[in-house]
Amino acid sequence: MSDMPSHSMKPWLTIIGIGEDGPDGLGDEAKRLIAAAPAVFGGARHHALMDNLIKGERLAWQSPFEASVEAILARRGTPVVVLASGDPFLYGVGAILSRHVDAKEVHTIPAPSAFSMAASRLGWPLQETTCISLHGRPIGLIRPHLHSGRRIIALTSDGNGPGELAALLTNLGFGQSRITVLEALGGERERIRHTSAQDFRLTDIDPLNVCAVEAIAGDGARILPFSPGLDDALFEHDGQITKREIRAVTLSALAPRHGELLWDIGAGSGSVAVEWMLREPSLKAIAIEQSPERAARIARNASAFGVPGLAVVEGIAPAALKGLPEPDAIFIGGGGSEPGVMDAVIASLKRGGRLVANAVTLEMEAVLLAEQAKRGGFLTRFEISRAAPLGEMSGWRPAMPVTQWRWIKD
Repeated sequence: MSDMPSHSMKPWLTIIGIGEDGPDGLGDEAKRLIAAAPAVFGGARHHALMDNLIKGERLAWQSPFEASVEAILARRGTPVVVLASGDPFLYGVGAILSRHVDAKEVHTIPAPSAFSMAASRLGWPLQETTCISLHGRPIGLIRPHLHSGRRIIALTSDGNGPGELAALLTNLGFGQSRITVLEALGGERERIRHTSAQDFRLTDIDPLNVCAVEAIAGDGARILPFSPGLDDALFEHDGQITKREIRAVTLSALAPRHGELLWDIGAGSGSVAVEWMLREPSLKAIAIEQSPERAARIARNASAFGVPGLAVVEGIAPAALKGLPEPDAIFIGGGGSEPGVMDAVIASLKRGGRLVANAVTLEMEAVLLAEQAKRGGFLTRFEISRAAPLGEMSGWRPAMPVTQWRWIKD
């Protein structure tokens, strides 16, 4: 439920971005609002930087952070100042508060973000640079962005972040990549140091830092191409995997769109769900798999591909589907011939949602033929052959044919 009021209110909440230069980097309006505020929310570092300006009550961020959001909302209608680092709406507190407070109630005075400051120090055009926050997030989120020649600015969690990032790059075959560690940007402690990932030896790194990476792929580097249908060898699997050619046409049929949720039923290795999430950061997926061993493998694949947000549900459909959020698209790669599965899946799908089901067995194919006769949609049959040794020569070795049913719910 939204915390936003139904009536219009004048701005009562002021969000002020600050830098390491403290009050010196603020304009007169920001200084006046901080001094006049009865309550000033922020972290210990923010309060210390503004020590000479704050006259009202100092309220530190609580854990969990939702408690601080509730404390701010409890003061709705009275002047409140929130101090933030840099640009409050770039991975900042402004983005969180905007989900609870209407924009008309907020006055924001931003400062340059860490990304902007780093880009200015390096001379990197931001529109040509990938900016990613690893602050409080799995460092593996950088994996899909690792392509030779790419420039990446990553916000880390603490002083250990740069070393962890360097180790990951080296392990993935990007050890030659150049890393620039930019510490305490804009303040008296600002420091900028350069090294390669494989030669990383930097110590005494300020907890407030960003890392700039100029990616260089070595021989055998793990690069995730942008195209669907990634090489099967990139996935950990036990043979239960939607093969790359079929996976490519399956992703095309699922047609992912911004912010959508996929159910991958009978997920096996989770390859379809992983590739769905790789298409765009806003996409979400839930992999449903009955085998505990395979469920654990899906989680490892999700981490290895830099999509740790992939949710894994261990169980058997249709029972395992109960209570899951409503999907925009569903893929059935296994288990679709079990009693009740198709009916449960179709009932769960959003209106206008897409269902794609693949069959390699006669039993599942019969189910898809019956569903198509009853509901419509499109049936396609894929037959793929690969060249393989045949004695001293080569010949075509056919893979099992796949029947695919595509359907959109009215």
